[in-house]
Amino acid sequence: MLTIRLQRAGKRNHSHFSVVLAEKAFSVSKKIAEVLGSYNPHSKELVLKNQDRLNSLIAQRIEMSPTVHNLLVTKGILKAEKVKAFNVPKKKEEAPKVENVEVKAEDAVSTEQVTEEVKPTEEAQVTEEAKA
Repeated sequence: MLTIRLQRAGKRNHSHFSVVLAEKAFSVSKKIAEVLGSYNPHSKELVLKNQDRLNSLIAQRIEMSPTVHNLLVTKGILKAEKVKAFNVPKKKEEAPKVENVEVKAEDAVSTEQVTEEVKPTEEAQVTEEAKA
């Protein structure tokens, strides 16, 4: 199955693209059937070698990549609505961080208070059991 898509060329940060007719199943850099034109994203210039050939491919219902579809709509070559070309992944929501909670001196329970409270209850239970 054939598709019209972009093939990247150029140096890093100085890219330009070729509009090509290629096999959908193969890599972008392999199995190119025909070069239809070029696109420079820096100057937003689209150059088509043969617009009649592109129109005939569109009439044959050859599939286009979403980026090429939106590019042709923007340039006025194709009369259609733009399509969503890519999805931005949502960031996972993080659980709210619990900050260090400061304990006031009034609210703090010392270990001495805990042992004092525990010992009388244990002694009371022992004495109750001995009496019974």
